[in-house]
Amino acid sequence: MSRAATATHHSAEPTAQRPDLASPEKAKKGAAPEGKVYGSPGPPGSEGAVPSSGSEAPHSHKNGEGAWRCELAFWLKMEEPHEISCTGGRESDIVTEEYLAGSKECASHVQLACSAEFCAFPLDGNQLCLWGCRGPSHELLILQGHLQSITAITFGNLETPLLICSASQDVVMIWNLDGCREKVLQGLLPRGTIMSTLLRKVLCLRFSPDDHVVAVGSGNTVFMLDVKDHAVLVELEGHQGPVTAVEFCPWQSHMLISLSEDRSFKVWDHIMGSIIFSSSILTAYPLLSLHIHEESQQLITGCADGQLWVFSLIEGHHYRCMARMDLRKKSETFFTRREKSGVYSLQGASELDMGTQSRVARPVLSLSPCHLPHRKSSGSRGLSSATEYARCLWIGSSAELFLFNLANLEMEAVLRFKDFGSLSVQVAGSCAVMSETINYKTYCLLTSMFENKIAVLEINLAALVRSQQCLGPGKALSVLASSCVLPTSPLCFGAFKEKRTKPAGQKLHAVQRGTEARPVVFHTKVRSFGYAAAPRKTMFSPKTNIKNDGKRSSKCKNSYKCEEYPLEKSLPSRLSKQVAVAQEPTAVSCIQYSGNGQWLAFGLANHLSLVLDASLSGIPAAFSGHDGAVSSICWSHDGRWLLSAARDWTLRMWSVSRKKIMLLLGRDVLPRPVQAAQFYYMDTFILLSSGPELWLLKYHLDTCKDELKRYKPRSSYKLICKLSLSNAADVTSLSAVNDFYSYIVLTAGRDRTLEVFDFNAGCSAAVIAEAHSRPVHQICQNTGSSFTTQQSQAYNLFLTTAVGDGVGLWDLRTLRCERRFQGHPNRSYPCGMALSPCGRFLVCGAEDRHVIPLRSGSPCLKPTDWQQSKPGYFSTHAGIQAYLYELGSSAFCCCLAGHTDTVSAVSFNPAGPQGHGLL
Repeated sequence: MSRAATATHHSAEPTAQRPDLASPEKAKKGAAPEGKVYGSPGPPGSEGAVPSSGSEAPHSHKNGEGAWRCELAFWLKMEEPHEISCTGGRESDIVTEEYLAGSKECASHVQLACSAEFCAFPLDGNQLCLWGCRGPSHELLILQGHLQSITAITFGNLETPLLICSASQDVVMIWNLDGCREKVLQGLLPRGTIMSTLLRKVLCLRFSPDDHVVAVGSGNTVFMLDVKDHAVLVELEGHQGPVTAVEFCPWQSHMLISLSEDRSFKVWDHIMGSIIFSSSILTAYPLLSLHIHEESQQLITGCADGQLWVFSLIEGHHYRCMARMDLRKKSETFFTRREKSGVYSLQGASELDMGTQSRVARPVLSLSPCHLPHRKSSGSRGLSSATEYARCLWIGSSAELFLFNLANLEMEAVLRFKDFGSLSVQVAGSCAVMSETINYKTYCLLTSMFENKIAVLEINLAALVRSQQCLGPGKALSVLASSCVLPTSPLCFGAFKEKRTKPAGQKLHAVQRGTEARPVVFHTKVRSFGYAAAPRKTMFSPKTNIKNDGKRSSKCKNSYKCEEYPLEKSLPSRLSKQVAVAQEPTAVSCIQYSGNGQWLAFGLANHLSLVLDASLSGIPAAFSGHDGAVSSICWSHDGRWLLSAARDWTLRMWSVSRKKIMLLLGRDVLPRPVQAAQFYYMDTFILLSSGPELWLLKYHLDTCKDELKRYKPRSSYKLICKLSLSNAADVTSLSAVNDFYSYIVLTAGRDRTLEVFDFNAGCSAAVIAEAHSRPVHQICQNTGSSFTTQQSQAYNLFLTTAVGDGVGLWDLRTLRCERRFQGHPNRSYPCGMALSPCGRFLVCGAEDRHVIPLRSGSPCLKPTDWQQSKPGYFSTHAGIQAYLYELGSSAFCCCLAGHTDTVSAVSFNPAGPQGHGLL
């Protein structure tokens, strides 16, 4: 099979007649096309005539009037495209080389352009070539008017008329492509319009959203040219190096953003000719590419060493950096996950090639928007509906194309040119990508770095993503229990009471002896009270709003006053209360509200655990006994018991009402210090982590109040099972639901992996490699609250956080990170996080002494009260604005200020309106 048609336009002889437009058979395979017309338009209003070969165009012109030399070629039929097969013979349907052109000059550092209809590139230096994307004929236009080599090309934003602007060192020209095609059909020669002349080398061009203005980056200056009057409106000066990229803000027509080789970006008011913001130096390498994402109102920039920055353009954010990514590290993480999940790279790509590829610099040549095909919606209005479809970004580099998800800041796919050995361009010097939103076709325009080749690739987006998807778990995972407890399950020990065997010679009590419903007093049968009925096997399930459409039940077993979550209330705005919990400044390491929202427990670094009224009033109850800082604290589901773990290698269970210890596990039992501990399975078990192991303990508490026997500890525990992480790494965090029956336990290892355990089967269910760039220090599940309702699928969402890597939102059903939150500084100290009871807000601490409440999409519910803590203090904020993350965005709205140190722990009150956030 032959390659797609190769054009050698410079070798074609000119003819005075146009080809027969109705006879596509005249285009001969393997030869230069016929019908090439050379012409030069005469004075304005005259028809074009064939000039002599020595005719030249003038070097300057006013208002675009005068004669210019123009060349046009119209190709009626291209040869059938050649489907490029990869090295190992696999995935041949992913990429197709549709067009290949040879040029006299190398166009390795030229701003290319792609639109929905054309791909535009320079040919032979000073010719503007447009390859048609639509239709089987692939219309080809060659426009000539530049005398020097073209350095930048851009398309207009409007479909009618479709404009294109090209620039060289001598002139900037604009073309009306609709008019050009009409001229061709009429037998006339199209002409371009001069916008400006005698500029320095132009590296970038961009049309305004209404196509009335063109921004031209020439040298250190940005020239604003009027399309209608062909005049310079304003000159924006201020960069210390050549301007490499410019972009208009879609929602603010007066705003223009420019990048430069001085390694900074500037925000301009191009109407007033003034600067709005100037960034600091971002990196040691020049900034090359720029993209403004309108939906999330974010600015994405890329530089020559493969670094990406994301800045927020939301009003009031002051152009704050939201995230920073390294393409090399992201690529390594992507291939590591695929390898561990059983999906390998293309055949023929050895591990040595992967290692060499990871060390090569990846300059960000282009940034283009892309929409992945729709994924099945989870059906929840809250967190679970955060990604019905992914908003992605094509990142063009010298050796690869990256498909980058803007929601979770992760790679969706990587297309390496060397994996497809038949591609003509293996190392790109310039790149432009265009994705269609209807059929998800992607066209990639490449120019070779070292050769005079230009290629157009068609990429099957769905096939590319499908070929590189990580394998999920063998069965669907869900936090909600969907089956009965297995007889061999470790949980079966606590599901039903153990049958007691009758010792020899021992009589059982009459109540214990009765197994049938028999009349006790009367001689007639009476209705049984159910004492001998079989134990219920129907498990408790969390409250959802599927059947009652979100309406709360009128009955409430808890005496605590239940408040609804109002939609109309505004955000908090004032500090209401501050309470000191220690005489000396003491760090608060962990906090948690009781299930009814009436009590608050927190662990301190001074070895104490305190319980305080949720209103922050009264004297806190102190629980002393640990010899180290308390690292973990947990309430039981009924609120009667408190579990605390400390760095003194002990785990203690306390009676909240009696303020005494009920159970103690020390060094004689635990081989390693307890990193995390909690109640599990509706207070049936204690779940803890010790080193790389998970321990499931069944406990019995002696609640006898006999003062004479209080010196005899009669509480006991029994080890049910031990489970270890697959890679034998230490457990850094664990999480399991205790508000309802669930078999799933989530763990994080020091090797940066997440592992899901199914305690019904008693084994590991799934492993997620490279979840964060550093070990996860906290896992937070969406457990909801008894005071609000959520849909059942929302419980499958959970959060993870790591130092320096923000917060990740995961879906247990897909084992994918659906969103990243990186708007808060968290570079060196582990900061806590919490989900609101409604499941729509995330609050997390930060190192800049702020509290960051974040919205995770969907309808906005406003919090009414938030609480914060300083070292040794608690403070309640009523009305300070929160950081809100919009759908598919990592930008925050606001923060809760007032701290004097790093916020290390946060919690929501499950009973208050939208929850009181405590830090």
